[in-house]
Amino acid sequence: MVESNTVVSPQSDPNDVVAENTLRPKNLQDYLGQKSVHEQMDIFIGAAKQRAEPLDHVLIFG
Repeated sequence: MVESNTVVSPQSDPNDVVAENTLRPKNLQDYLGQKSVHEQMDIFIGAAKQRAEPLDHVLIFG
């Protein structure tokens, strides 16, 4: 059996929180991507806001 030095814990690591916050854009203006994807996301978000509903899950690729 191969031993692993990986630490698994249900507690969040402060370093993970910092890394995650730097990777995820806070608003649409922070999203750097293809112009067409940016425009579509703007439409999706605007429509969800008008319906007063959360945005459905979206898979962004390209």
